[in-house]
Amino acid sequence: MRLLIIGALEGQLTEATRLAMQGGAKVAHAATIEIALATLRAGRGAELLLVDVMVDIPGLIAALDGERIVIPVVACGTETNAAAAVNAIRAGAKEYIPLPPDAELIAAIIAAVARETTDFLFRDPGMARIVELADQIAPSDASVLITGESGTGKEVMAKYLHGKSRRAGHAFISINCAAIPENLLESELFGHEKGAFTGAIARRIGKFEEASGGTLLLDEISEMDVRLQAKLLRAIQEKIIDRVGGTRPVPVDLRIIATSNRNLTDAVRNGTFREDLLFRLNVVNLKLPPLRDRPLDVAALAEHFVAKYSKANGLPPRTLTPEARLALLRAPWPGNVRELENTLHRAVLLARGEIIDTQAIVLPDGSGLGEATRPATLATQAAQMADSISRSFVGRTVSDVERDLILDTLDHVLGNRTHAANILGISIRTLRNKLNQYADEGLAIPNPGEQRKIA
Repeated sequence: MRLLIIGALEGQLTEATRLAMQGGAKVAHAATIEIALATLRAGRGAELLLVDVMVDIPGLIAALDGERIVIPVVACGTETNAAAAVNAIRAGAKEYIPLPPDAELIAAIIAAVARETTDFLFRDPGMARIVELADQIAPSDASVLITGESGTGKEVMAKYLHGKSRRAGHAFISINCAAIPENLLESELFGHEKGAFTGAIARRIGKFEEASGGTLLLDEISEMDVRLQAKLLRAIQEKIIDRVGGTRPVPVDLRIIATSNRNLTDAVRNGTFREDLLFRLNVVNLKLPPLRDRPLDVAALAEHFVAKYSKANGLPPRTLTPEARLALLRAPWPGNVRELENTLHRAVLLARGEIIDTQAIVLPDGSGLGEATRPATLATQAAQMADSISRSFVGRTVSDVERDLILDTLDHVLGNRTHAANILGISIRTLRNKLNQYADEGLAIPNPGEQRKIA
């Protein structure tokens, strides 16, 4: 983790640095806001800013916002600086640390920031298969496309991949392609030279250079203008970029992860996304299922968020009633994990006492959770389908059911045996032995792209 300390910290700078480095952080210093901004512009970024409370923290946060630099700020100062501490928190600082620095407190903050890159809570078998595939490909440098509905945890998965990769000791840099105006996105990605355009008051290192050695996340890549996609494709293929206004190419070494909540194949068909860029990004696709299809994750995440926000708000531990848990499982969660988190944060605050019942679980429009549950007809259809499937197994041998499951799965993945083995939860060798057995029995085994024919 990279830590940038700003200010003098009233003589406590050396001790704070020593404690941070003991916690595994790489530490840089900046005496003033101007020096700090110059450091960040130069690509020597940070995952956390530890700032003297006597520095103009509102001005620092405004400057970071103005340059679209997103880094959490933690203020620190003597216990007598109570008013300054309050102002820092109001301005947007995430936390306040009293000085002299406490070793356990600094270690806890650094650990919390570091955990954000690797923590990924899941219990559902569907998500477990995705994580297993992520573990398998994480050590490689292959580009990964993470798809799924908004709020399913695509950025969390990207951080998980980085944390498990050989580049984990280097920077993880994220850029939201949908949040930056089209005319500024090229500069954000590739950087610019002083005077390259109006407002370019100094050289600015772009995200590609800042991420060199580590991982670059292109969040919501589908929102990027098609004209910029050509330059992005060249940068990914050649590992060379050109700063805006620059006169010489700059080599970079990084891994690319992209996310999208849209169907990029449809975007290619509509002419809003380059097909060659999609092929370059989509070496491996991790498709995250929506929360409504992950009931075990709903239960696990609910407990996690209740504990998290009880502690964050200084409240005694809260407990969900069985009725509340059932209501959470029945809800459709169109906003996925993000919506579940906000709902439970609200429930922690609205609960009367240490028990969270269904009355405390309120949606943003003020309606109860029960009013948002899935229609009964869907539940009826699901039950009928499950009953039909279970009846279809009656009178058949286990080997027959296993054979049809294996061959149907192979059909589903168009003959890709590695993918089929991952879905089935068996080794590729086991799958190959089973297919050889079926072939010896006279059954036609599909090749990639070929549908199985039943005689």
